[in-house]
Amino acid sequence: MNTSIVARRLDLTDAMREYVAKAIERLEKYNLDIIAVKTIVEDDGKRSKTTLVEFTIQLAHRDAIVIKQTDKDFYAAVDFAIERAKKALRRYKDRVSGKIGKEVPHKYEADIPALYSDIDNAEVIEAAPQFTYTADEALTYLKETGLSFVAFSDKENGKLRILYRRKDGRFGLY
Repeated sequence: MNTSIVARRLDLTDAMREYVAKAIERLEKYNLDIIAVKTIVEDDGKRSKTTLVEFTIQLAHRDAIVIKQTDKDFYAAVDFAIERAKKALRRYKDRVSGKIGKEVPHKYEADIPALYSDIDNAEVIEAAPQFTYTADEALTYLKETGLSFVAFSDKENGKLRILYRRKDGRFGLY
C-alpha cells in the first residue's frame, strides 16, 4: 500500500506525520486490496484555525473512497476521519464477503439423518426433491402433500424459495 501525506499551509511535524501513518495502518485490518492512501492536511489560514484532513483511499476494482473531516484540533480531525474511513471499508467488506449477490446452489445434497444420528429424539427432516414452481403452484403442492415445507426454484426469477407451514396454520414464504 502506497501512502502519501501532503500538508498545505501547515508545517507538519514528525509527530503529526507519524500519527497519520499509524492511523492509516489501522485500515489494513480489513484485508482489502488497498492500492494507495493519499492524505491531505490543510490549515484554512483564517483566525478560526480549523484543520481539514482528507483521505483518498484507492481500492482495487472500485472507485476511490474520499473522506473529508474538519476540526479545530488536528488529532481530533484525523481520528474522526479514520473512524469514517473504517466504517466505509467495513461496509464495503461486508458487501463483498457477504451473501449479497452470490448465487444459491440449485441442488442440496446432504445426508440429514447422518447429521442427527447421535442426537436422541431429534426430528429428522427428509430431503425433498427440488421443483420449479411459481409461489401459487408451490402453495397448492404444499397443501396437497401435507408437508411442513417445500423448497423450490421460482419460475419468475430463478431464485431458491422456501414455502413453509407456520404453527398457526398459515403459510410463510422465504
